[in-house]
Amino acid sequence: MKETILATAKEALLVEIEAIKGLESYLNDDFYQVIDALMQCKGKLVVSGIGKSAIIAQKIVATCISTGTAAAYLHAADAIHGDSGLIGPEDIVMIISKSGESPEIKSLIQLIQQFGNTIVGMTGNQDSYLAKSSKYILNTYVTKEA
Repeated sequence: MKETILATAKEALLVEIEAIKGLESYLNDDFYQVIDALMQCKGKLVVSGIGKSAIIAQKIVATCISTGTAAAYLHAADAIHGDSGLIGPEDIVMIISKSGESPEIKSLIQLIQQFGNTIVGMTGNQDSYLAKSSKYILNTYVTKEA
């Protein structure tokens, strides 16, 4: 039992290490453009997602705030049900979604497009609605999850 638990934990770590190594190839012009846009942003970074991506969005916002970057978390479902007032005219909106295809994400994108804000899509599906609707795409594709 002990050996199985330790072997499983080690395998999970190795899968995560390989996934992180793979992200290096995704550091491209869009990545640079996102950083540049955030440095010039007169508003705040609004980060949104649904499901587990929403939890990641909360963590990104917490990290931004602790480093002095103006940021706010907005749950995608709440946004499409009235909380979109959190998004200001000079804000950049980052939307996180593994598939980039969930109904809440699609509705949120349509709403943000009406506002005219810059959309940064963070997704593992480069052919998704989110990717095609974003000004910048941060590719998070992994071949295997731990």
